[in-house]
Amino acid sequence: MRGRSHPGRALATVLLACWLASATAAGSDGPLSPQILVTATREPVAGIDLLGNTARIDAGRIGLVGATHPVELGMQAAGTWLERGSGQESLPAIRSPVLTGPGSCGAFLMLEDGIPVRPAGFCNVNELFEILTEQAIAMEVVRGPAKAAYGANGLHGTLNFLLPAPGGPAGFSGSLEAGPYDYWRGIGQWRGPLGDDAAVAGLLLNHDGDFRDDAGYDQAKGFFRLAHDSAAGTLEAGFAGTVLDQETAGYIVGQDAYKDETLRRQNLNPEAYRKADSERLDLRFTPAAGQPLAGTDLRAWLHRSGMDFLQHFLPGKPREENGQWSTGLMATRHVPLGGGRALTSGVDLELARGYLKETQAGDSGIGSLPAGRHYDYDATSYLAGGFAQLRLPLGTGWFAEAGLRAEMMRYDYDNHMIDGNTRDDGTPCTPGPCRYSRPADRQDDFFNLAPNAGLLWHITPGLSAYASLARGFRPPQAAELYRLQSQQVRADLESETLDSAELGLHWLSATTRIEAVGYTMKKHHVIFQDASRFNVGDGRTRHRGLELQAQRQWSSGLYAGLAGSYSRQTYAFDAVTPGGEPIRSGEDIDTAPRTLGSAHLGFARGRATAELEWVHIGSYSLDVGNTTRYDGHDLLNLRGSWRLSADWTLTARIDNLADRLYAERADYVAFPAPTYRYFPGRERELYLEIAWRTP
Repeated sequence: MRGRSHPGRALATVLLACWLASATAAGSDGPLSPQILVTATREPVAGIDLLGNTARIDAGRIGLVGATHPVELGMQAAGTWLERGSGQESLPAIRSPVLTGPGSCGAFLMLEDGIPVRPAGFCNVNELFEILTEQAIAMEVVRGPAKAAYGANGLHGTLNFLLPAPGGPAGFSGSLEAGPYDYWRGIGQWRGPLGDDAAVAGLLLNHDGDFRDDAGYDQAKGFFRLAHDSAAGTLEAGFAGTVLDQETAGYIVGQDAYKDETLRRQNLNPEAYRKADSERLDLRFTPAAGQPLAGTDLRAWLHRSGMDFLQHFLPGKPREENGQWSTGLMATRHVPLGGGRALTSGVDLELARGYLKETQAGDSGIGSLPAGRHYDYDATSYLAGGFAQLRLPLGTGWFAEAGLRAEMMRYDYDNHMIDGNTRDDGTPCTPGPCRYSRPADRQDDFFNLAPNAGLLWHITPGLSAYASLARGFRPPQAAELYRLQSQQVRADLESETLDSAELGLHWLSATTRIEAVGYTMKKHHVIFQDASRFNVGDGRTRHRGLELQAQRQWSSGLYAGLAGSYSRQTYAFDAVTPGGEPIRSGEDIDTAPRTLGSAHLGFARGRATAELEWVHIGSYSLDVGNTTRYDGHDLLNLRGSWRLSADWTLTARIDNLADRLYAERADYVAFPAPTYRYFPGRERELYLEIAWRTP
């Protein structure tokens, strides 16, 4: 029967057998090189020397995967799930459940070339579509608190996408790709000299007609970078921009509706849409050796983004318009102190202004959800932070690290509507109270201290172990403070904090690279909606898990990789949700699969590469009471590439090879009526790509 087989188990067995057989395999003719990581410490560091974890997905892997959505890249990193919604929408989970709600995205820090994509108080759960993921030369994932180098939002994890840098051989490269439902994608990149300077530029154009009714998207992404060298140092300027025009497909409803061939193609919200654009300018200056500021990295930026979409998932389907601009500075200084000692310190500054408007065009049929304007406000945020991280040798092979970050954030909020819990004309809702509440103008201040400490032991030149303690934090998002509901007129919230203890192992040889990690974390002041629909901050959660990131290759051309995790994400408090569901301490948080990961087995020899990948999402609860579940799924993907000549390459990908019927997202809501709802996954699909380069 369709979808009844378990190909993932068979592939896992094959991978394990190959791994065990590696003990007798010959040495590789293409040894694995040490990974140089740039995110965790804000400076290049070899993976074997890192006191902490980082998964790096390099350009070769990104190119072969050919992700049509960030979820496919996320599965390459242990403990990471960038859950797919409709079109280019996503919900991130890194050492966490899938977090939803107006401020949930604040748990994750999204970077492009080390610079935050969004201002700290104005994140969006879907902000990954503002990043040039398809054109990145690497993706680095730091799981858990980001330690001293990063502050607000570096709570559960940090994603950093690195774009091509100027320099290198001049030339042009491009690719054209086609797939089902009128899917096509074109990517072009040029690099070369501009006068005495080096430049690189890239452009992506993409269309997807989608397999669901009245759905699909068009998007464009581009970047340009210019580097100028002088006796004073290197000045690099960059621009990146994105445009998304999406016809959104809403949930399908009914228990196991994703298994129905007809229902899974339905779009119950053909009127839903999302339009978004973003623009980012940045400057980076690196002083030359011998200059007064040598060892300092200076980065400045100016960002803007805007979005307009229909909230099809809410009663009344209100329209939301939001946008923000921000400017900031990151200054980092690395100072060798001699004898293996080193001090890294820095200052971060950010000024941002964001706005949000919500308007409901028609009657919802529910008196507490009126037509008209619900919210119309803007807020200005001011952020200043500083950090220091010290590394000390303790003896042969032993190092200690300790660091501290201090950060202040202020909001200045301005409501452009009538204050309080009324309709937009000031009249009460019938029956009351109105769902939407607007606080009066106010200021809010948050101050956080985040210490960290750890030990690193170089057991052999290719083997190291570490232990670390760290705290992460995130101030409340503007939406959590000022987008209130019911009769709440003020949200007195604290910053969420997460305390982490972690043990890890790094192993690198000519043929094998392994990162194994165990962790336990506890989060305090978790922000959630209580039974009265008030935003409160007295929740607590626990997070424990094991993670394995591994690569293995053989001289025969065979290679394998694994990115897997086992975790428990549980509540550590008791409460009741707005829908009347009980939250009980010790129970699993909803949408938090215990097992998660991917494995691939491939063969690369001469001009050809072929690879089979297994993707696994474990079973998870759909509601806070753990009364409903999604069974999880296992998928197989087949990829192959053939280098036709020195300049031309043909690539084919078959996603969901076994043609499983599955859900990208499964959910359950109790209000206004108990409902199972799903975003169905795509069936078996073939993509073909032709790529070329000159000269």
